[in-house]
Amino acid sequence: MTRSTISGIACGAAAGALWGLSLLAPELIGSFAPLQLASVRFVTYGVIALFLLAPRLKTLLPHLGKVEWLGLLGLSLMGNIIYYSLLSTAVQLCGVAMPSLIVGFIPVTVTVVGALRADSALHIRQLIPSMLLSAGGIICIAWQNFHNASPQHHSSLWLQLGGLLMATAALLSWTGFVVKNANWLKRIAPLSHNDWNLLTGLVTGGLALLMLPLAFLLPHHLPVEGWGRFFLIACGMGLLASVVANAFWNNMTRLLPLTMVGQMILFETLFSLFYGFLWEQRFPTLLESCAIILAISGVISCVRAHGPAKHG
Repeated sequence: MTRSTISGIACGAAAGALWGLSLLAPELIGSFAPLQLASVRFVTYGVIALFLLAPRLKTLLPHLGKVEWLGLLGLSLMGNIIYYSLLSTAVQLCGVAMPSLIVGFIPVTVTVVGALRADSALHIRQLIPSMLLSAGGIICIAWQNFHNASPQHHSSLWLQLGGLLMATAALLSWTGFVVKNANWLKRIAPLSHNDWNLLTGLVTGGLALLMLPLAFLLPHHLPVEGWGRFFLIACGMGLLASVVANAFWNNMTRLLPLTMVGQMILFETLFSLFYGFLWEQRFPTLLESCAIILAISGVISCVRAHGPAKHG
């Protein structure tokens, strides 16, 4: 294993460790709503992105037309606002484990979408083992959560189902973001990958500003206590899970083969599960352990389906 590969994996692990915190955050904010967490987090992200872009903004703006701004708008919604709002709601409905594991299948869903394209060198049949393993993992974690919900309390069953649907929608939203963002990165020749990500953060911050009245003015009852803790967590997520984690991820993409890059999202799943089990002060159950093994196996199978890795 080369030094650049080791460094790339380390960067991927660092990004995953920070992104994993964002899945624990909804458990830490108490009675605050996921929309409130998302809006403050992404306003912070936008402010930091503006600060970092400010010295070069005049040179970047001529390369951005209506099409580019609309593309950034769509990416900001799919990859940040919608994705994290859905994921935060899923965590508050049914805990950290199930949403973390479902999102862990992003490498497989992205690869499946890529294989369906006409120019793909990978046939969908080669991904059948990955898809079966992934489906098995989702079935295990869904069964675990539904089994824990008491049949006598239909509201609990509906909460678990709602959490499952929210997490699945988040998975689809992020999959769409990864595919669309990859297409855009091929088109923005005058801009660097980091510039594009910061511009995405800038647009995300603008959207989050529009969300603030909806998040904080419309609710009839706002929490009385815990505001300092809430803002510390939300702003910390904007810095660590958006700005710093994305910097690690961008560096990783320059160091690793293309066939390995998407699979590094597995670190987010493993770290978020680790944080969740620490927070809940417990070990994973048998079904959760099976789901974790199936998730890892599905990603490994997905990597092997690509054949020998080639540097891009």
